[in-house]
Amino acid sequence: MKGFSTRQAAKRLGLHHATLARYLEVKKVPAPTTVVHLGHTRVYAWSETDIEKVRKILPKLVNGRKTRYKKKASKAAKKK
Repeated sequence: MKGFSTRQAAKRLGLHHATLARYLEVKKVPAPTTVVHLGHTRVYAWSETDIEKVRKILPKLVNGRKTRYKKKASKAAKKK
């Protein structure tokens, strides 16, 4: 089994590494095996299975701009 870093996993998922780290922090995606704790920093070892789990979850995530504009649109529709 080959282990991947968070940067490598993010690249395979088509995300920026900071985005994947933020998703892990707010628990939008399941965290893989933790290899090392360095203070507040955790080092993860990603497997192919872990990456595929996240790949299946990504389309279901509601975040950022899409959510904000959907909320504005629904508020505007309710006012009419």
